[in-house]
Amino acid sequence: MSTWLSLRNFNYVYTYSRGLKPRFLVSRGPSAFFGKESMSIKSSTAQSPTLADDKDAPVNSYARKALLASNLGYAMDGFDLMILSFMLPAVTVGLALSSSEAGSLITWTLIGAVIGGLIVGALSDRFGRIRVLSWTILLFGVFTGLCAIAQGYWDLLIYRTIAGIGLGGEFGIGMALVAEAWPAHKRARASSYVALGWQAGVLAAALLTPLLLPLIGWRGMFVIGLIPAVVAFALRKYLHEPEMFVAAAKKDAGKRVNPFRHLVADRETIRSTIGIGIMTSAQNFGYYGTMIWLPAYLSTQMGFTLTKSAMWTSVTVLGGAVGMWIFGHLADRFGRKPLFITFQIGAMAMAFVYPQIKDPTALLIAGAITGVFLSGMIGGYGALISESYPTQARATAQNVLFNVGRGVGGFGPLVIGWLATQYSLSAGLSFLVFVWAIDILATVFLIKERKGVELA
Repeated sequence: MSTWLSLRNFNYVYTYSRGLKPRFLVSRGPSAFFGKESMSIKSSTAQSPTLADDKDAPVNSYARKALLASNLGYAMDGFDLMILSFMLPAVTVGLALSSSEAGSLITWTLIGAVIGGLIVGALSDRFGRIRVLSWTILLFGVFTGLCAIAQGYWDLLIYRTIAGIGLGGEFGIGMALVAEAWPAHKRARASSYVALGWQAGVLAAALLTPLLLPLIGWRGMFVIGLIPAVVAFALRKYLHEPEMFVAAAKKDAGKRVNPFRHLVADRETIRSTIGIGIMTSAQNFGYYGTMIWLPAYLSTQMGFTLTKSAMWTSVTVLGGAVGMWIFGHLADRFGRKPLFITFQIGAMAMAFVYPQIKDPTALLIAGAITGVFLSGMIGGYGALISESYPTQARATAQNVLFNVGRGVGGFGPLVIGWLATQYSLSAGLSFLVFVWAIDILATVFLIKERKGVELA
């Protein structure tokens, strides 16, 4: 204990002698042993040290800029994907597309997003957060803009697929950047703020498309879809790489590092990879299965008009935004694992309760609560994944694990639709109870609590 205190005092003298602000080099072991506020010097055989933030460390301007840039990028993703959905009938008429061709535009955008997610994260871990994030924004922006001059199905399909590649890289890089820029005691809430960008983009698309589409047409809407990309790209020009990434890059200079190997580096990491993969898959399965089929359930079985179904969707999206905000703040206070389990239980309960409700007002309230639990968990993945993998593979892990979940989740509407055909839509929605049960078991037995740990 006395040796540790001596080293700590030495660190103060050393940093002040160089005119620097006092910071501590930290490790997970001693800090866990002596308590939350204790810090120590890592051994020479450990991974490169990171700069720690104490419990009262302020959020600096760089962290705020990193958050704003990442939030704007993710908002742009949600905005673009939703305006395409809203504009699809107009695009179909304008380019004389068949129904299958029109539907494939969204499918190939998502395929591009999965491809981008698997590739772009690894590029970010190799070449830098800001640099690669700027590339993805530029790629996304240029090919979103090119959609405005499409002359037929094939060139529009190419533009959308390449734009999707840029779109798919946003989540992981933005989450890694924010995790590395923000202090440990506020990491979960910062990650949830990034996730809120998607909700903001979806709401902006829902509000602006009906107003602007009749005035400027679908080509004009694609031009508007380019504006957030330009803003986000310009903002990122004023950001430098996080200190943590620079330190890791210097350590690995000249080495050939395969970031994918870090996802299966040892037994504990394999458990985390499997556990988080199940969590993201279950959450996306439940999210897409619910959001795709509940409007149909409301209109066919409950007799809701389109307007009421749209109101339900808006309330559910707003509930999701509230859920993300709540998740981030409470996860920083009580831990990631307890919050995930709480939200999973809440989602499972709503999957059981919702099909039993018949009153329209109660359905609206239940929709908001469902949104809180369904989308709220998205606000926690950024912190959990960042804390489970080293800097050399952080963006790779973010994009791989989330996009694996997105790929599995894409089967949610298909499975629920099949159950609805064989039995009833109510039975299909109730199937989600078993999905959430699997999710809870994976979290309990495979996920390790990492609240407050310093990133490696």
